[in-house]
Amino acid sequence: MIATLDIPVERVAQSRLPQIDFQNLGFGQHFSDHMLVVDFVNGAWQEPKIVPYGPLQFTPALITLHYGQAIFEGMKAYHTVDGGIQLFRPWENLQRLNRSAVRMCMPEVPEEIFMQGLTQLLQVDKNWLPKQEGATLYIRPHLFATDEVLGVRPSDTYKFIIFTSPVGAYYSHAVKVKIETHFVRAVEGGIGSAKAAGNYAASLYPFKFAKEEGYDQIIWTDGKEHKYIEESGTMNLMFTIDNKIITASVGDSILDGITRKSVLDLARHWGYAVEERKVTVAEIVQALEAGKLQEAYGVGTAATVAPISVIGYEGTDYELPPLREDGFALRAKKHLIDLCKGKETDLMGWIYKLPEA
Repeated sequence: MIATLDIPVERVAQSRLPQIDFQNLGFGQHFSDHMLVVDFVNGAWQEPKIVPYGPLQFTPALITLHYGQAIFEGMKAYHTVDGGIQLFRPWENLQRLNRSAVRMCMPEVPEEIFMQGLTQLLQVDKNWLPKQEGATLYIRPHLFATDEVLGVRPSDTYKFIIFTSPVGAYYSHAVKVKIETHFVRAVEGGIGSAKAAGNYAASLYPFKFAKEEGYDQIIWTDGKEHKYIEESGTMNLMFTIDNKIITASVGDSILDGITRKSVLDLARHWGYAVEERKVTVAEIVQALEAGKLQEAYGVGTAATVAPISVIGYEGTDYELPPLREDGFALRAKKHLIDLCKGKETDLMGWIYKLPEA
């Protein structure tokens, strides 16, 4: 049984909501009025509170700035057709956050703080949830070290924050990706399976070169031989070949995506053959050259399902046909979005309906 928390709320004097152009949101550019804040001190989580969104105060010796103990999650809240608000598998985000915390020597966040804090924050800022087609309320839980001392060791104190952001589509078009065969995102034994800030920082330099070459994202390959497909930037990757859904199995170097898991569950439920295994670069290139690659797409919270239009490899760009409406990828995307909006019945127990305040 989850303990009931009475979370105090300090409301903003004046909402910034009237300043937001909900027709031109972009992604991650606007932030709602409030945030949940909880400190970890003396080996215990302190009282959570909801306060106005705003700056934090710390010194240049903040340990996170030097040694990178920082993790986060990404989630979305949706308006439903009956006027409610729903979240998609938030318990999975909590579990993954805590797996990341263990790997980064950080304290795990209790379920009652995460779920009740999230629930109350969304109730307070419910008017920030966009009603426009294709727009949602993005949710960013994150945990970071707060000791102000130099020395390579785990921090003794931490801060957990959840804030939200009304967003439009992450990708407005099918993406062009490049198979990376020099730089590495993660290796076995590393922190690739943790949603750690450093993983994303490490991707910026190679991504800069890919962007200059006209690509939207990188397809990462394994750190030993660059022989196997892993993931792509903000997404896990999937391919349909000979009517089989094929994706890399998760491990130390690949993030265990919640959308990935859900799409695979749907595929099996609908009777598709699914293969989670090592996926070689060679077989994907051969399928492209032979015209057997029916679909290639990324799956993740921000994009849900993002069609891939071009795969670049060693100077050659392989163009893919647009995803078909009757194909698996777009069928899965539509089902997940409709499920989150209350247009589909939740047969899997994935939906969390926000209670009334």
